Amino acid sequence: MQIKIKEIRDKKELKEFVKIPLTLYKNDPLYAPPLIKDMMEHLTDKNPFFKRAKINFFIAYKDGKPVGRIAGIVNYAHLDFHHDNTGFFGLFECINDREVSFALFDAAKEFLSEHKLKVMRGPMNLSTNEECGFLYEGFDIPSMIMIPYNPPYYNALAEDYGMIKVKDLYCFITDVPKELPSKIERISRFAEKNGIKARTVSLKNLKEELYSFMEVYNDAWSENWGFIPITKEEIDYMAEKLKPVAISDLVIVAEKDSEPVGFFGAIPDFNEVLRRMKGKLTPFSILKALYYRKKIKSIRLLLFGVKKNFRHKGVESIMLKEAFKGAVKHGFKKCEFSWILEDNYDTINLTQIVGARRYKTLRIYEIEVL
Repeated sequence: MQIKIKEIRDKKELKEFVKIPLTLYKNDPLYAPPLIKDMMEHLTDKNPFFKRAKINFFIAYKDGKPVGRIAGIVNYAHLDFHHDNTGFFGLFECINDREVSFALFDAAKEFLSEHKLKVMRGPMNLSTNEECGFLYEGFDIPSMIMIPYNPPYYNALAEDYGMIKVKDLYCFITDVPKELPSKIERISRFAEKNGIKARTVSLKNLKEELYSFMEVYNDAWSENWGFIPITKEEIDYMAEKLKPVAISDLVIVAEKDSEPVGFFGAIPDFNEVLRRMKGKLTPFSILKALYYRKKIKSIRLLLFGVKKNFRHKGVESIMLKEAFKGAVKHGFKKCEFSWILEDNYDTINLTQIVGARRYKTLRIYEIEVL
C-alpha cells in the first residue's frame, strides 16, 4: 500500500483539504463540520492571520485516496513575541494509521526545519487565538463551538511519533443559575461601589466594541503561556464572523471612568446547528439553521479578560452577573467556560464559585525538529 504526501497548490486542492473531515467523520454524530465556504475563506489571505504567518498545507493519500491532512505553520507573530524558534502544526485529520500520521507529521516538521525552527508544537488551528489542542478527555459529549473534536486515537498517534505534552487546556461546564451565588452578588456590589460598571455591547458597533476587548486582552494575557497580541485587522475579521451569531446581552464590557477594564463574551453553541448542516450552505440547510438556532440551549464563554491592575477588584463578578442575567433572559441552560490554561488558577477558581465542573481536556504537544 503506497502512501503519498502532496503539498496543495491551488483552490481545487484546498477544497479537497477542507473536505477531508467530512469523509472521516461521516458516521460520527458528535462531529460538527464547519461550513466549507467559511473554511475555504479562513484558509486564504482573506484571513489577516496570513499576513503574520507562512503556512503549507499537505494531504496524505493511501492507494490514491485522501486519508489525512496537516498544516505546517510558521507564525511570525509568535516568533517576534517569544523568540523561541517554535513552529506549529495544525488542522490535523487522519485515519487510524501510524504510517500515514507519521508521514504527515514528517511533512510539517520538514517544512518547519526549512525555516530553521527547532520545535514543532500543536495542534494549532491556526494559533492560540483560535482552536488548539487535541481533545484528550471528554469524548462522550459533543464539543461546543470552536472547541476541537477528534477521535481518541489522535493522541496515541502523536505520542507514538514521539511528541510530549507541553500544556493542557480545560473546559468547564455549569447550569445557568437563575440566582447567582451570594459571593458573586457581594463582590459585584463591592465593584460597583468602587466605580466599576458593566454594560452590554452594541452589535451595531461590534467592531468598535471589540477594540475594547483587544485592549483588555493584550494587557490581561500578555504574561500567559502562548500569548500572541491581537491586531486591529484580526479584530475586524473577528467582528465580521461574530456579528451574525452574537447576542448583545451575552457580551459585556466592564469600565472604570469610561476606560475598558474587563471583557466577557459568550456566544450560543452553534455547533448544535452545524451538526445538522453537514458543512453545506444550501437553501434547505439555511432553513434548518434558522429553525434550529432558536433551539440552542448552551453558550460558550469565548472572550474573557481583566486588565492586570483591576484583578481581584470584582470586575470578573460584575461581568458574570450581567452575562448570566442575559443567559437566563434568552433561555439558555448550560454555560461552558473554555478553554482555560491548566495553570490559570484565578479563572479556574471563578468557575468553581459558580459550581462548574471540568468535563473536557485539550492537550497540546511538541517535539524537537531535528
